[in-house]
Amino acid sequence: MNEESTENLVINPVHGAGEHTLARADDVLPEKLYLLPISVRPFFPAQTLPIVSSDALWRETVERIGATPHHVVGVVYAPANPDSVPLPEAINEVGTAARMHHPMRAEGKLQFIAEGLRRFRIARWLTDRPPYLVQVEYPDPPREDADEIRAYALAIINMIKELLPLNPLYKEQLRLFLDRFNADEASPLTDFAAALTSAGADELQEVLDAIPLRRRMEKVLALLQKEIDVAGLQAQIRKAVEDKVSEHQRQFFLREQLKEIQKELGIAKDDKTVELERLRQRLEGTELPAHARTRIDEEMQKLSYLETGSPEYAVTRNYLDVITDLPWGRTSADSFDLAHARRVLDRDHDGLEDVKDRIIEFLAVGAFKGEIAGSILVLVGPPGVGKSSIGRSIAQALSRRFYRFSVGGMRDEAEIKGHRRTYIGAMPGKFVQALREAGTANPVIMLDEIDKIGASYQGDPASALLEVLDPAQNGDFLDHYLDVRFDLSKVLFVCTANQLDTIPAALLDRMEQIRLGGYITAEKVRIAHRHLWPKARERAGVKASQVAISKAALKRVVEGYAREAGVRSLEKQIGRIMRKSVVKLLDGARPPLRIGTRNLDEYLGQPVFRAERPSKGRGVVTGLAWTALGGATLDVEATVVHHGGRGLRLTGRLGDVMRESADIAYSYISANLARFGAAAKFFDDAFVHLHVPEGATPKDGPSAGITMATALLSLAHGTAVERPLAMTGELTLTGRVLAVGGIREKIIAARRNRITELIVPAANERDFTELPEHLRAGLEVHFVSRYQDVATIVFGS
Repeated sequence: MNEESTENLVINPVHGAGEHTLARADDVLPEKLYLLPISVRPFFPAQTLPIVSSDALWRETVERIGATPHHVVGVVYAPANPDSVPLPEAINEVGTAARMHHPMRAEGKLQFIAEGLRRFRIARWLTDRPPYLVQVEYPDPPREDADEIRAYALAIINMIKELLPLNPLYKEQLRLFLDRFNADEASPLTDFAAALTSAGADELQEVLDAIPLRRRMEKVLALLQKEIDVAGLQAQIRKAVEDKVSEHQRQFFLREQLKEIQKELGIAKDDKTVELERLRQRLEGTELPAHARTRIDEEMQKLSYLETGSPEYAVTRNYLDVITDLPWGRTSADSFDLAHARRVLDRDHDGLEDVKDRIIEFLAVGAFKGEIAGSILVLVGPPGVGKSSIGRSIAQALSRRFYRFSVGGMRDEAEIKGHRRTYIGAMPGKFVQALREAGTANPVIMLDEIDKIGASYQGDPASALLEVLDPAQNGDFLDHYLDVRFDLSKVLFVCTANQLDTIPAALLDRMEQIRLGGYITAEKVRIAHRHLWPKARERAGVKASQVAISKAALKRVVEGYAREAGVRSLEKQIGRIMRKSVVKLLDGARPPLRIGTRNLDEYLGQPVFRAERPSKGRGVVTGLAWTALGGATLDVEATVVHHGGRGLRLTGRLGDVMRESADIAYSYISANLARFGAAAKFFDDAFVHLHVPEGATPKDGPSAGITMATALLSLAHGTAVERPLAMTGELTLTGRVLAVGGIREKIIAARRNRITELIVPAANERDFTELPEHLRAGLEVHFVSRYQDVATIVFGS
């Protein structure tokens, strides 16, 4: 027999009846029954329902039942997985004997009509594996008071009457029941009433287990009452929902009728007309270019033809919402009060006097000309030196709106120039969004982290920025979403970067550079005292009378815990101090808490940085380096490993450029030893090891050339550099000393390490003289153009 086919199973006809003749409940029932477990809910004697079982599990059972003369099956409830065979102990011992009619197979399932006959109780298991065969007994309910039973039956009938209006399905089930039984028969009536409810399987099994009729009726009455309560609640919820929907429909129809009446009277407009008028009102007072007005008129005419439910309507409306919200010809008046600009810069920033002067000079040119247009500034410096806040101060000094966004990690040029409207979810670029938010055509727009802009298969944002930042092109900037040119020439662009190496040359060429070096200790202490400490106190909600810190303690924080070029780490350390102070106040400490150098360790622990002097000794020289985090000092160490053969080993994670500098220094010093008063053949059999400490930190660049040459000469000369001296400069094979970058940062690093004598390339003398006086004060700087000058200053030779 095909498992997927639908066919009748062969069943012998019942003796004394046709194949499908319904048996009477009082027919003689067999003492042995094959069991068919069901897992959904118990089956009652008063029911006639289809039963579906697994063909693979119960086919043999059904065939054996079909082979019996009576076709009676024992239907029992077993709370188990319907796709598995329950164990005998999981099967309830009270079930319903039912006549099986029309058994069929279809799609791996067995189905037949079960006509409930009578309760049975399992007396003995004859088999312990399917097909389950058991010996049964048919318990009779004890005789009880007939009037009392009749009263319970009437109560059940009345409850069924209450249920009938609440669910139409109940009427159909009642009709099927009355086809088989009389309403006066109490036992079938009780079982039917139980089956009518949506009670749980365990509760229904308790009703099936109840043999005494009165006890069974009591259980059923409780289930019916619960069903009436639930059905009544459902009816209330349904009615409330229908009433709400009806009310909404009524209001909708009334509003539509009102609109039609108002339209006929000429006193109202539809939503589309109102929207178009709102968009037109936005354009009042703007100076729209001819090409923009033409495009807007075309889109508005298109919008008037479209239906409001059309997808194109939403696209067109969003486009008009953007283009009409742009500040066409609307600018804010610039403030060219240089005294006001100086006050704003001094209020927001301590130190950086040279940077402030550059900004004032920039503003002065604008004031003299009468406008500041077509300018792109790039503020270059280590993290935490105030680049972003300077951009905000420039906007305040000019009385312009300020908008900032970061381009760090940006990889999609659509973020600059927008998406084309053909794409779902298209949006304008960042610059159009900035103009919408600023509300004027001449804001200050800051592009943060421009040195970290990326590129991908989606395009090159750095190349897209060329059109924006080029004064010769941005007067006709074209955003892909708008597809209408907008004048960006009045925008003041301020960019920030930690380094210039990663900025494309074509982009950098369009920018005016302003460098921000790091802060010296005195400046950091002043910034902490005037700005960072009051801000930390305000964030914590602490009054000045509750917590105080001395300037000496702030200086120790700077020197021992926050030596970076900026003040970001310093701000974090001050935040730690404030949090510890709040904890102490909450624990009952008496204010004011005074923080000085003696108790600073209680708040910050032991210092991260110790006061270290540059290393001294033969073959050891201090150099000056520039990093993205600011200036730093580094010691270059050289030593002879053995005299078994000539050689040079380099360590310290040196980059390619720095390795070349070491090779040049080694060659130059080896060729000129006699000239500098050392043994001419010193390196002929010496294996030299040159190391730059902090080997975990990558290092590269040409500025350590003269430092490495001096370390090698000190090794060959046998003379140590004992005084606090540091140097920087690139060395060539002919002994020339070339210019290097980052002079300001290197000078600050030297001052931080209390080095007062420096050797700097003569080509960098201009950079040194442009530094503020407070950075140059107290320093002895030697400007050299050839290495002979370096050797003379260091060794006197």
